[in-house]
Amino acid sequence: MYRKIVAPLDGSEYAECSLEHAKAIARGCQVPEVILLRVVEPINASDITTYVEAGIDTVVLMREIETSAREYIDRMTAALQKEGLSARGVVIAGWAADTILKYCEEEQADLIVMSTHGRSGISRWFMGSVADKVVRHSGVPVLLISPAGCKMRQPTS
Repeated sequence: MYRKIVAPLDGSEYAECSLEHAKAIARGCQVPEVILLRVVEPINASDITTYVEAGIDTVVLMREIETSAREYIDRMTAALQKEGLSARGVVIAGWAADTILKYCEEEQADLIVMSTHGRSGISRWFMGSVADKVVRHSGVPVLLISPAGCKMRQPTS
C-alpha cells in the first residue's frame, strides 16, 4: 500500500516522536523507503537587520544552520538504518510547508507522517501551522501526531 513515507523533522522532540509511528507503519506495511526531510527556512527579512547590526554574517550563519541540519538528519537516518529500515535523509532550503508539499509531490510520496507542536491561539496564528497547511494542501494522506499522542501506547499484559 505504501511505498514511500516522508517524515518531516524540524529538530524538535515533538517532530521526532512522529518517527515511532513512521517506523511502525514502515515495518508493518513493509515500506521500501522512509525519507527523513529537514527543511531549513531562510532568515526572515525583518531579522537580517538585527543580525547585521550585531556583526553576524547571515551567509555564514545560514551555512552553519544547514551544516547542523545535515548532521542532525544524518544521525536520525543512521538510527533508522541501524534498526533495519531503508531510510535516507534530505535537507532542503525553503519555507517549511511549501517545501514539504513540493518535495512530496516530486518524490511521489505515498504518506506523510509528521507531528504537530500543539500550538493554539495567538502563537498558532502568529507562527502559522506547518502541519495545518500540509494537511490541507497535500495530495497524499497525512498522519498527524499530536503532542498528546507522541508516545505510542504499549499494549498492557
